[in-house]
Amino acid sequence: MNDSPIKWLDGKRSAAQAMLQLSPKDNVAVALRTLSADESLPFQLTESTSTEAQSLLVCRERIAKGHKIALSDMPMGTRVLKYSQLIGVASVDIFAGDHVHTHNLAFVNNDSIAPLESHPASYVSPDESHRTDSFLGYARKDGRSGTRNFIAVLSSVNCSATVAHRIAGHFDQDSLAGFENVDGVAAFTHGTGCGMDASSEGFANLQRVLSGFARHPNVGAVLFVGLGCETSQIGELLKSHQLSDGPLLRTMNIQTSGGHIKTIERGIQKVEQMLQDINTCVRTPCPASALSLALQCGGSDAWSGITANPALGFAADLLVQQGGSAVLAETPEIYGAEHLLTTRATDRSVADKLMERIRWWQDYVARNNGSLDNNPSPGNKLGGLTTILEKSLGAVAKGGTTPLTGVYLYAQHVDRSGFVFMDSPGYDPASVTGQIASGCNLVAFTTGRGSMFGSKPAPCLKIATNTDMYKQLSDDMDINAGTIVSDGESVESVGKRIYERLLEVASGRASLSEQHGLGDNEFVPWQIGATM
Repeated sequence: MNDSPIKWLDGKRSAAQAMLQLSPKDNVAVALRTLSADESLPFQLTESTSTEAQSLLVCRERIAKGHKIALSDMPMGTRVLKYSQLIGVASVDIFAGDHVHTHNLAFVNNDSIAPLESHPASYVSPDESHRTDSFLGYARKDGRSGTRNFIAVLSSVNCSATVAHRIAGHFDQDSLAGFENVDGVAAFTHGTGCGMDASSEGFANLQRVLSGFARHPNVGAVLFVGLGCETSQIGELLKSHQLSDGPLLRTMNIQTSGGHIKTIERGIQKVEQMLQDINTCVRTPCPASALSLALQCGGSDAWSGITANPALGFAADLLVQQGGSAVLAETPEIYGAEHLLTTRATDRSVADKLMERIRWWQDYVARNNGSLDNNPSPGNKLGGLTTILEKSLGAVAKGGTTPLTGVYLYAQHVDRSGFVFMDSPGYDPASVTGQIASGCNLVAFTTGRGSMFGSKPAPCLKIATNTDMYKQLSDDMDINAGTIVSDGESVESVGKRIYERLLEVASGRASLSEQHGLGDNEFVPWQIGATM
């Protein structure tokens, strides 16, 4: 593994320590507890053990846990650094001990974009002799392996969404009691499919999503349901994406089936026939190299980049070592940190593809009179994040340290192993929908504020960034990465725990979001362009 350009928190910390400077270059520190006005704060600089390195700082105002405190005076215009990277500039004069947040820290157009270095990241294919990890999965005829075994009822257009839900809704837990190898019948519906330009980016996104779910390794059988007159024609989709109608891929249109009631009746019959077939597929040992992991974060806070994200990055590295794939996404949430990815690219073309997507987003938000710095949500800011630059630096930590081997369009099939990037919005449901369509059969989702998220057909493991939130929402959080700060657990230890749990979930252990039945409403293909 390559050394990360950012010094992530590691090792034990004193329980009495009030704040943490993440890099010796930083002129801000993170409050490890709520700080009181006029409180004197002794602290030790990162990577230093000498008593001479101790400093004393007087807190000038109350600063909430997870928020930033100024370590030195910073006149207006001073570059503010965290993780040794630029997160903004002082919009007014800031004094040592001040709270540094939205009121005095301004976003600046990213100046850290760097071209690919003349020597691209060296990439050595993982030694196959070390690929010993496995899980119990569903081996498919195309050589891929599923972590779940679903029947997917896909609507080609919003007009057929109700029919798709009625067909899938017929198959409740009782009706599936005799099909122990089937995880469920799930409807995947959306709000588009017509009133759109068939040559547009938005239409291409939708077609890649629908075809990606239809051939997903976690899907044993598919029923497409259309209206009949929509722009998103099922026949054209199958033809353009090399899908074939057959025993495990059925199609139907409401207009040619006699209306809603008859379509629902016929759809139920088709699903019943397919259930018999896919129930014959049983879990068998599969190599961990068959896993494709979606790396996702939502409801981020200041701890995301310190605890859960680097721990997930460590787990991603372990999976890549086994020959698997780890897919980072959310392009607006790497803005300002893309240089940390381009310098890891295996060749110039990979770096150029990433920068092409960054430029597309810059143009996209400009056309819509927006700013990429609008990305941090109110919850992100309440949790201590101020600018998109700061948020992105923490978000890229999910990608671990291995070379970047590929960059893909939204929902494009990921056809190589290793660490890759898929273009997507930062909106979690749309982003995860694209990652699953690209072939991800597992989702790991870090959260600091407590996102309530689940996904089908790929199970979602939720990872808490801080112990306080984990205790508050323990019914929804599978892993507590907050122990890195609260208990002094190492990033590596938590990362190994995440990786081991992912193998268990891949083998059939239900994640908490699955236990709660989440995932039926999170299918959200990314819509771009005019609705006409």
